[in-house]
Amino acid sequence: MKNTLQLPSPVHKIENELTEKFNVHLFLKRDDLIHPEISGNKWRKLKYNIAQAKLEHKSTILTFGGAYSNHITATAKACQLLGFNSIGVIRGEAHHLLNKSLQFAKDCGMDLKYLDRENYRNKDYYDFRTIISDFNDTDFYILPEGGANTLALKGCAEIVDEINNDNQQDFDFICCACGTGTTVAGIASNLQAHQKAIGIAVLKHNYLKEEIIEKYNIESLKLDIQNYHFNGYAKTTNELMEFIKNFYYEHDILLDYVYTGKMMFGVFDLIQKGYFARNSKVICIHTGGVMNANVFDITK
Repeated sequence: MKNTLQLPSPVHKIENELTEKFNVHLFLKRDDLIHPEISGNKWRKLKYNIAQAKLEHKSTILTFGGAYSNHITATAKACQLLGFNSIGVIRGEAHHLLNKSLQFAKDCGMDLKYLDRENYRNKDYYDFRTIISDFNDTDFYILPEGGANTLALKGCAEIVDEINNDNQQDFDFICCACGTGTTVAGIASNLQAHQKAIGIAVLKHNYLKEEIIEKYNIESLKLDIQNYHFNGYAKTTNELMEFIKNFYYEHDILLDYVYTGKMMFGVFDLIQKGYFARNSKVICIHTGGVMNANVFDITK
């Protein structure tokens, strides 16, 4: 498995009229190139959790996600490659025709189970035996939604180490898309005093920064959350899709509309608004997710 991973992931410079006008040195760390199907922050979140599952002699990993979850697809593929059984508890009702993400997970051998939205919201108190009674192995390694736990934090903190080892250590900001907040928390936990992590929130959540700080004990000065959710998780607009298309045409890099497209849109908008001081060095993390980008064929 190690031989198939591209680590450290490469760092590309992003140059255009905007970065030149505001004198911002912008880079994109291509975590989407780590692995064809277990890319971006998903591999980093899984890395130490999979090691822990092995340490506990678990043969099955049970996790959670929505119908278009990159975490679900990445976990399914990682389990297939590493010899684990996998169960995905999916938010919402089952459909006869699966979308691309869920079909991929099923093809990787993941057993898909469904919870209606009300029970899913209360999944921490739900008795999963009622939906997995047909599964032989009931001694699961339970992985939270999005892989959001302290082991995932440890994996995401290594992003900063890689950047430092790549002679990019004089950066001022690291930006990434922000769902559960685990990736940006991992980054913030490994920064020097003069550096800041910026999470671009992709879903409506007014208290995300406070929750991240409390859950992961992150210093508030090292973390900022900016909202560019475009009306909610996995929601999009013509403006966002046009931005993603233009970014692809200009830089030959594919973004998705759920995470990375919103992240880069937000960073460009912050540059335009003067958020970054002149001569700032800003590194954005491409956290993968381009499987969902193909819902719209933006390459045409």
